[in-house]
Amino acid sequence: MSDRETTRVFVDCDPGIDDAVALAYLAARPEVEILGVGAVFGNNTVAVTAQNALRLLELYGRPEVPVAVGAERPLVQAPRLAEHVHGGNGLGDVELPDPKGEPVAESAAELLVRLARENPGELDVLAVGPLTNVALAIGLEPRLPQLVRRLVVMGGAVEVAGNVGSHAEANIVNDPEAAEAVFAAGFDLDLVALDITMKTVATAEWLDRLKEVPGDRAERTSAFLDFYAEFYKGIFGLRQCAMHDPLAAAVLADPHLVTEAFEAPVRVELTGTLTRGMTVADRRPRPRTDERRACRVVTSVSEDAFLDLMLDALR
Repeated sequence: MSDRETTRVFVDCDPGIDDAVALAYLAARPEVEILGVGAVFGNNTVAVTAQNALRLLELYGRPEVPVAVGAERPLVQAPRLAEHVHGGNGLGDVELPDPKGEPVAESAAELLVRLARENPGELDVLAVGPLTNVALAIGLEPRLPQLVRRLVVMGGAVEVAGNVGSHAEANIVNDPEAAEAVFAAGFDLDLVALDITMKTVATAEWLDRLKEVPGDRAERTSAFLDFYAEFYKGIFGLRQCAMHDPLAAAVLADPHLVTEAFEAPVRVELTGTLTRGMTVADRRPRPRTDERRACRVVTSVSEDAFLDLMLDALR
């Protein structure tokens, strides 16, 4: 990714605590122009995630960003929500003021397509929820992978265990058909999977440093993450939490943080009884016999540098 003065971004998300922190990361960067946000079901219903997106953009100082309501369910299956991870309101049961703004009339897929057409080759997309909106956008505009400069996806478990099943990660398994359509479409795609996000954690020390940062943004975000860390205590046995979506935001805005990655075509298992939603990377050292474009799967990042940037974003 070449350096440039302004990075134009569309964020597709399901806020969600880690989605909130990802928005905080991008909103704090003056060189990042968030052109739009699409809400999707996932961590809560799309009605809740859209309102949360509006609240968070106001909290983090970007109230002018248009928010579009997207898919309320997957393409094929029933949705599965995650209130047990993110709280009843999606934000760790931390109450934010009602938003002053309202969602735009366009759907999330329509907004993404319009922005891509208006900014051909200049729009980056960050997708940190189920990929339903992105798949629907491809249906509206088959040239979307050529119009979008870069797509960064938080999702999948390539060479590690899943988090909602032995092989499946939450965003992918919540709409496997949509995810497979996106991986097959030909985007210039970076995949930020559990392989790296479960190793990139906000430790108790970092969470304590955040508590010392003054201001409403840091205070509310600290409260979000306290709830999140309580959930993750059952996984890690420690007061800390994985930084899934914020890390994907950092990979988009600060690609120099990536220190290792491999390239491989990625498919999503759709029919396996025990493996539906599994992300399968073909790493065989042979010429590819199909035309599926390889993804870059991130496997290592400069964790300390990322966490310092994240803290700076909340100051």
